[in-house]
Amino acid sequence: MMSKLSKLFLSVNAALIASGSLAYADEQATKSDDGKLERIMVTAQKRVQNAQEVPMSISALKSDDLQAMGAAGDDIRFMSSRIPSLNIESSFGRTFPRFYIRGMGNTDFDLNSSQPVSLVVDDVVQENAILKGYPIFDLERVEVLRGPQGSLFGRNTTAGIIKLETKKPTQEFSAYAKASYGTYNTINMEGAVGGGLTDTVSARLSVLDQHRDDWVDNKAPGFEANNQAEGYNDRAARLQVLWQPNSDFNALLNAHYRNLDGTPRVFRANIIKAGTNDLVDGFDRDTVYQDAASRAEQSVKTHGGSAKLEYNLGDYTLTSITGYESAEAFSHGDIDGGYGAAYLPYMGPGFIPYTSESADGLPDHSQWTQELRLSSNELGRLDYQVGLFYFDESLDIDSFNYDENGLQNGYAYQKQDTKAWAAFGSLDYDLTDDFKLTAGVRYSHDKKDFVAQRLVSPAGAGATDKLYADPSDGQISWDLSGIYSLDSDTNIYGRVAKGFRAPSIQGRLLFGDDVTVANSETMYSGELGIKSDILDNRGRVNFDVFYYQLQDQQLTAVGGGVNYNRLINADKSEGYGFELDSQFAVTENLLVTAGVSYNHTEIKDDQLAIAACGGGCTVTDPLDADGNALINGNSLPQAPRWTANITANYSYPLAVGELFVFTDWAYRSKVSFFLYESKEFESKYLLEGGLRAGYRWSSGGHDYEVAAYGRNITDTTRVTGAIDFNNLTGFVNEPRIIGVEFKASFF
Repeated sequence: MMSKLSKLFLSVNAALIASGSLAYADEQATKSDDGKLERIMVTAQKRVQNAQEVPMSISALKSDDLQAMGAAGDDIRFMSSRIPSLNIESSFGRTFPRFYIRGMGNTDFDLNSSQPVSLVVDDVVQENAILKGYPIFDLERVEVLRGPQGSLFGRNTTAGIIKLETKKPTQEFSAYAKASYGTYNTINMEGAVGGGLTDTVSARLSVLDQHRDDWVDNKAPGFEANNQAEGYNDRAARLQVLWQPNSDFNALLNAHYRNLDGTPRVFRANIIKAGTNDLVDGFDRDTVYQDAASRAEQSVKTHGGSAKLEYNLGDYTLTSITGYESAEAFSHGDIDGGYGAAYLPYMGPGFIPYTSESADGLPDHSQWTQELRLSSNELGRLDYQVGLFYFDESLDIDSFNYDENGLQNGYAYQKQDTKAWAAFGSLDYDLTDDFKLTAGVRYSHDKKDFVAQRLVSPAGAGATDKLYADPSDGQISWDLSGIYSLDSDTNIYGRVAKGFRAPSIQGRLLFGDDVTVANSETMYSGELGIKSDILDNRGRVNFDVFYYQLQDQQLTAVGGGVNYNRLINADKSEGYGFELDSQFAVTENLLVTAGVSYNHTEIKDDQLAIAACGGGCTVTDPLDADGNALINGNSLPQAPRWTANITANYSYPLAVGELFVFTDWAYRSKVSFFLYESKEFESKYLLEGGLRAGYRWSSGGHDYEVAAYGRNITDTTRVTGAIDFNNLTGFVNEPRIIGVEFKASFF
């Protein structure tokens, strides 16, 4: 079986290299037939390169690991802490993920928020947060590039990039179908089929269908209902067509869509014990107390496409990438997470003396991107690439508020048009056979036109005039790195880089009267690292240390007594730490990976003060004369000092087939949820583990696999986020899911 698979993967990769479309490992298998580790090929510098020869901190998750970790149908958050220095969280649930690399991210929950971590799928940036929640399926690999990526990828990449590479069409026929069933009637079905349609055209169709029943009971007096929250139906599909009429030209066309229908993230009032960060006594994750749970809903529809055209001009390759994305979204929830009113006496768990029920919608959104790039084809000591990039986004946002009876009593809107363009260049120069220098530079210009207005006020403040903002900025970003080969198995590298995030706008006017604009943030970063293959290529250890400094960092002051966000700039923030990634083929049948990272982050602005919680939390920061929290010296929100991960994959061959066991564990230390620090809004450490065990075999030229799986197998319960304008309201991590799975692969 393994010999047949190896030949197939080699032929697939050869076809993709010829078409210029290779963007993943040169072997699907992690180990070669002799048990040694295979090379990992990445496109971090928009060229196919051995990851060990790329002068930056980069980690990857391959297809098999992604499928095992996502066995329960989890969204992209399952990758959190499974790569060093990566944290992912969301207050929306299966959509609107918020990414943090080396402690840098954005806690903003508005649909117009910008993030310093960019998500790039098949060379197309996914700018709006709703686009970033597209499901993970039929992927070849995920690459995480840490540190500023402003030269080749542009603005809004100060913290780094997450690159998703899907499986591409080939002339070789392949197909798979997978189905699983687990706790809460969790159903995860996916499959793909691909191959040659003619001698010059190949295609691949990938589909996904995920479901979970509502499983959280509502026990608020007068609103009792079983199984009222946390369910979803999530469907997605992707069609790719590759046309290669000759060896000098290929065109890869991509069309995709998603349709999510479910309930939003469940907020839970009064779940944090006052004066501590413990859950209250008797907390039950299967139960909520809400007076608006019956009206909660969440829907997301996205669709898009791209065309990647490559022309081989001999010494050069001309690449054109055109992308289009569109999204519609609506999320309506019980934001206070409880029930009650000011005129009622205390009535038990979940009671609050006021109500907050709201919704946000994205009725209209479109994004166009165009990249044109000219790259040299291994000319010798000097290779380079130059290019142009254009970005055009338009979005409308609606915000609604509702009274205690669910009747709409507030409405505001935002509209924004963004246009950006850039010119960039990068070169690689071999100073000697052992030392290579890489340098890149980019000029980016960003302009936004924004208008917002409140038409109906839930607080009786009346309508506002139309409020406008039109920030623009142009910046140069750059990077310079060198990598030196100590020997055939060991490389040391250094990198310095500058990145920038374009100006951001926040105009949530339901409870506010102004629009806030954050100026551009700039980041200077340096790192030193070593990449080594050891133990006769049976081990791989990569290690780096880094330091960065942010000027005018964009921060979001969330909440502070009202459902309202404000953008601010901190004079300076800094971070430093280290990252270690390792893999070991302990035996021919046992592969172990381990990673760890340390991230120290600190805000440095002795005048910066923000409004703190409005729900009785215990603020530990000093306060200014107005009662606002002084946040100088605080760590960045959702920035754990430590993350660690480990996996072990063991197989035991039988006469026919093999038994296998895969386990993965991810740890992150405590985090603060907001810019200010308090006893209640600081999460405890989180340790979650997964297990998958089963049997795989071949029959009739096909491969089969049956397995049992568990996610969060210890059923750990932790508060992972909070709402800071009412009564110690928070939300918790995903529950334990146990299930069975069957997969069939056809060649």
